[in-house]
Amino acid sequence: MKKIAIIGAGISGLFIANLLKKNSNYEIAIYEKNTSVTLEEGYGVQLSVNSIRILNEIGFQKLENNKKFTPKKIDFYSNENSNKICELDITEFNSEDCQYTTLKRSSLINFLKTDLEGLIKTGYNISKIDQEDKQIKLYFENDEAKKCDYLIISDGVFSKSKSLISKSKARPKYNNTLAIRGILTKPIETIDNKNISLFLGSDFHHVIYPVNPSGDLNFIAIMKYKLSDEEQKNYSLFSDNLFIKKVLEKFPLKNKEFFDDLKEFKIFPVFVSDNFFKLKNNNIHLIGDAFFAFPPSFAQGASQSIEAAYELFKSIENSTESNFFNNRVKKTKMVNVRSKINQFAFHLSNPLTTFFRNMFLKRLVKNQKFLETYLGKIYKN
Repeated sequence: MKKIAIIGAGISGLFIANLLKKNSNYEIAIYEKNTSVTLEEGYGVQLSVNSIRILNEIGFQKLENNKKFTPKKIDFYSNENSNKICELDITEFNSEDCQYTTLKRSSLINFLKTDLEGLIKTGYNISKIDQEDKQIKLYFENDEAKKCDYLIISDGVFSKSKSLISKSKARPKYNNTLAIRGILTKPIETIDNKNISLFLGSDFHHVIYPVNPSGDLNFIAIMKYKLSDEEQKNYSLFSDNLFIKKVLEKFPLKNKEFFDDLKEFKIFPVFVSDNFFKLKNNNIHLIGDAFFAFPPSFAQGASQSIEAAYELFKSIENSTESNFFNNRVKKTKMVNVRSKINQFAFHLSNPLTTFFRNMFLKRLVKNQKFLETYLGKIYKN
């Protein structure tokens, strides 16, 4: 029996555990540094059909309808005047049981951990990783040590496990943007609350979308903001009232009263991956943001984490682990390029360039060939 250790009980770690536990030849343990699995109750995630197709293999289609939503369109707006630019039909890639879905992150996490009782070990903060021949030994801050045959690292963009193995060489970089997020419980009169609403602004964009049929709306804004090296490392800064006030004063949203209705308000710096870290061992693998973290402008973070976990599972099952890294890099580069293009286009500030961007957008959302290339290559895994 092969022992498989998973570091991090996030989306990718929990998902691959669900796949692996079906095989009685594997003994699985998920080690989570926190004392409980983090739910981040209100925050939403978008799941495109490439991940829904895979999630359905563990019964996602049976998740209660009151815990998820299937928007039909993305509505593009100008942040400057709130005028609608155009709309994109996202049902194009849907099938009857595989539809673009939005939901609360907590609903997804709860679904993923339902069948993993006894496998999740909380309060296990990794401190050292030793590679002994074909086995791996893990040391934790609670003075416990565990051995495994496979190690799957899924502990996020600031992966401590990745840092230990790379000797701190593989670090994420600040994306020069802050994320402002929260949940809205009241409908917004100026938009269609059943669609995904994307507002494009100067060095700024924000997205609002439903996460359930009850009317809860996820809000996420990405704003260009310079931080010094010291500020980037000072995480307490982002809950400091003076800093929050300073950020909100620069916030380009026209209606500042909007924040009065925003629940679970949070500001945090956006860090992304700068390069790929290839491990020498075929029995240690990275997935999720630990593998690569994208700029948040293509709504593929969760979907790519799920897709990568599925690819690694298949590689382990078929004893083709040596191919996993190169195959995943190819797809990841494709998504990363699109994420960067989107952020650039969403944040244009010159009136002339925004005019032409809007003109092209109106054409591109109706261009079938473009959609097949730009979205189809990502959604059709």
